Amino acid sequence: MTNTTVFRIGGDLEVRRIGYGAMRLANAPHERGGMTAPIWTAPTDRAESVALLRTAAGLGVNLFDTADAYALGANEELLAEALHPHRDEVVIATKVGVLRPSPTEWITHGHPAYLRQQAELSLRRLGTDRIDLLYLHRVDPAYPLAEQIGALGQLQEEGKIRHIGLSEVSVAEIEAASEIAPIAAVQNMYNLAERGHDPVVDHTAGRGIAFVPYFPVARGEFAADGTPVAEVARELGATRTQTMLAWLLHRAPNVLPIPGTSAPDHLAENVAALELRLSEEQFERMS
Repeated sequence: MTNTTVFRIGGDLEVRRIGYGAMRLANAPHERGGMTAPIWTAPTDRAESVALLRTAAGLGVNLFDTADAYALGANEELLAEALHPHRDEVVIATKVGVLRPSPTEWITHGHPAYLRQQAELSLRRLGTDRIDLLYLHRVDPAYPLAEQIGALGQLQEEGKIRHIGLSEVSVAEIEAASEIAPIAAVQNMYNLAERGHDPVVDHTAGRGIAFVPYFPVARGEFAADGTPVAEVARELGATRTQTMLAWLLHRAPNVLPIPGTSAPDHLAENVAALELRLSEEQFERMS
């Protein structure tokens, strides 16, 4: 499969296929690791975080991902500050639909009025009059899907958002949502070790919908010495992280990984993966 380096979200927002997930730019650097990181306050190393985001843009990254729930909106404010000089060159995606009553709680809330309110707040924090891509952070079973997608559709009709996305959804949910409003992107957890959303990748690829895997790099034993990942990395003269990102890029032409990091060297490593090419044999061996 040809690994093209760009994709058009919604048919018109052209982005390079490795983006940047900004969620981890919160709290103190030592608090950012693991699946239970609080993502609760603005980063204590704000100047370094701003510099990192600008470095990413300088390296050609033009898809940045955030959410209103990340550090209670401080993450959006950070991106607005950092990317202001590049605003016409980048796509900023954000999300609404999750409550954060404490550092350890992430609670789905899809009341249509709440979704519209949070979008208005995101517009203010991002310093823009239109959000490039707004995701429903989670589908809330307490409210009809038609009302949740309808709220985002209303914002789209008002010109306040350009494209609508969904996060952590099934093929059936994508199909149901698509009957209410056009869906431009889907963001699910997916990597070499977490393949439960293979049907979603195939479904979105067939319909020109962007598939944005978060936590795109598998950790631990999956990439240890002697594994197919390690072998292919050696053959390519690449790092194991780069090789796993290259696998995602090869998986389907609509896949847009958004690895996050607060280290400039890791950032450059991730972006460079865009130039790697796997053979079909290497892809199948890793798969």
